[in-house]
Amino acid sequence: MDTEKVNTLLIEDDRNIAAFITTSLKSNGYRVSDAASGEEGLSLAASLCPDIILLDLDLPDVDGLTILQKLRAWYRMPIIVISARTEENDKVTALDMGADDYVIKPFGTAELMARMRTSLRHSYTSVPDRIYRALDLEINLEKRIILLKGQRVHLTQIEYQLLALLAENSGKVLTYCNIMRTIWGPYTDDNNQILRVNMANIRRKIEKNPAQPQYVFTEIGVGYRMRENENC
Repeated sequence: MDTEKVNTLLIEDDRNIAAFITTSLKSNGYRVSDAASGEEGLSLAASLCPDIILLDLDLPDVDGLTILQKLRAWYRMPIIVISARTEENDKVTALDMGADDYVIKPFGTAELMARMRTSLRHSYTSVPDRIYRALDLEINLEKRIILLKGQRVHLTQIEYQLLALLAENSGKVLTYCNIMRTIWGPYTDDNNQILRVNMANIRRKIEKNPAQPQYVFTEIGVGYRMRENENC
């Protein structure tokens, strides 16, 4: 995507950080509007309909998670949380509430822009013929065919559903809770042992070395992320 066409809304109360991010993004061609409070951010989001939102959690008027929840009631474009909160629980909560990514302060602008590009690609790019390709792996999501180096890979129904869910959201972290509820239903318990067993089986079938995966990565304490689709 041409960054000059990307309207970015930054919701950040620290004026020094906001100025730094704004300057960095504008120097790379992004158009940036910024808000210093949660309520101002909600108002600007409604009026500007930005392509992507960068949201701090520690805002002076309303907790950022509350702003995230309010935005997700109507806003469908990417929201990347930028926060000094490092606890896994904060990250899991934000992702479960609809954040597309979570970047911990301090961060480099190169990393932030890479995360933004990934989230924007995922939002704007439809997968041609619903095919996932990366390295030696190909998944035809219409025909439910998995090829590894041109050879068919046979998965159980649950294993396929898990891999397809990750492939359709490639590049994005899916939390354990999100995956469990999508595959096993909204009333499943919080014990993710069955998920871990199935993921281990999938890795044995598609990874050259399951201990050093190339396709499905574990975000420790959070969930799983699949290598970004190269068929875009």
